[in-house]
Amino acid sequence: QVQLVESGGGSVQFGGSLRLSCAASGETYTNACMGWFRQAPGKEREGVAGMSTRSDRTYYAASVKGRFTISHGSAENTLYLQMNSLQSEDTAMYYCAARPYSYDDCGYGVLDRDAYTYWGQGTRVTTSL
Repeated sequence: QVQLVESGGGSVQFGGSLRLSCAASGETYTNACMGWFRQAPGKEREGVAGMSTRSDRTYYAASVKGRFTISHGSAENTLYLQMNSLQSEDTAMYYCAARPYSYDDCGYGVLDRDAYTYWGQGTRVTTSL
């Protein structure tokens, strides 16, 4: 079994930056597809960014492209989400997710919440003026 734990959430001013972390433990995979999702009050959970830990190829939702960066950092089994130019629309609970590696380098379903197997408990991000 794989356990995922998010951290780094908090409150930030409009236009500010925040970095989220996701630590994986248990029966972790050397090659995997991982992603960040978010859910705001009254809205469905949506994919924000995803990546292949094998090739480091990344994928982004149009709403965050150019502002957010997903990466697999120097620490083993750790996923990051660097968020810049934060807007009020970015306020949400952010979740880390993982699933086994796929032949297309994680492309298909990388931002699809129903495609993922493992989930963290989430970390809250809020913005204010």
